[in-house]
Amino acid sequence: MENLDLLVVGEALVDLISLEETTSLQEARTFQMYAGGSPANIAQTAAWLGKRAALVACMGDDPFGHFLRAELEAAGVLCDYLRTDPTAQTTVIFISHTRGTPDFLAYRDADFRLRPEEVPEEAIARARAVHASSFALSRPPARHAVERALRLGHERGCIISLDPNYSPRIWPDRKEAIEVLKRALALATLTKPSMDDAQRLFGPGLSPETYIQRFHEMGPSTVVLTMGGEGVLVSEAGRMEFVPPLPVSIADATGAGDAFWGGFLAALLDGNPLSRCVRFAQRVAARKLAAVGPLSGRIDRTEIYSELDAEEKAI
Repeated sequence: MENLDLLVVGEALVDLISLEETTSLQEARTFQMYAGGSPANIAQTAAWLGKRAALVACMGDDPFGHFLRAELEAAGVLCDYLRTDPTAQTTVIFISHTRGTPDFLAYRDADFRLRPEEVPEEAIARARAVHASSFALSRPPARHAVERALRLGHERGCIISLDPNYSPRIWPDRKEAIEVLKRALALATLTKPSMDDAQRLFGPGLSPETYIQRFHEMGPSTVVLTMGGEGVLVSEAGRMEFVPPLPVSIADATGAGDAFWGGFLAALLDGNPLSRCVRFAQRVAARKLAAVGPLSGRIDRTEIYSELDAEEKAI
């Protein structure tokens, strides 16, 4: 069997995004259906960028689950490891259409039913990188499935990527969340918190450098802190570098972090230095920010690299 660039373990779910632009779901009245879930979005982004990506996830045997599989297959994601649970309903999240941090309400069922034995060791053995998120870690048995994937990937020397996208709405027990994330991040090569993630985990009011240090102390040698319009800080082995923000037109912010993450991992797997990975990822995220819903079309990596080359020559 062919090798995988990226194996993603976690949730595939349906996002219902409001057609009205609003910061509150209470004000929303009509919704559009999209394929969602951070791991699924990242697998799709990597596939749109021409990488061989596979997803391990659990969905219901229902119209929403069938929709998700069709969307993932259309993006080129390898779906051999998707599990369909006939006793569960596909997880659905209602999301406000906004240019800032969206309001959301999750109805969870199938996503957290992924079991450890459903993470194939042969898939880990084929992968160059393994990625997961805090959403899937928030509830067993999916928590244990993710922990198994990270442990097996770590033992095999894979790049281990973990998104610390903690939300108290999804995981009310913050103390438990920190303990579980400590175990997971101890296996991770890199993590990409947003400023919102860092503040939710460690409390507000700390400097970006302090938040980065907190994540380093939990294990990853590489920390990428995204700060929205304030740019990105990249820290590795005691060296920190600031990458300025890329001016963007924002139609919808939902999934922008996933587009960035998928772009970053694709560039990293291409062998780029970290700062160039960030600049590549910014351009992928800009494409997503310009439209409502997830990325939905092939992206030529060489075009983005040509943009970066021209920019670097101009400096």
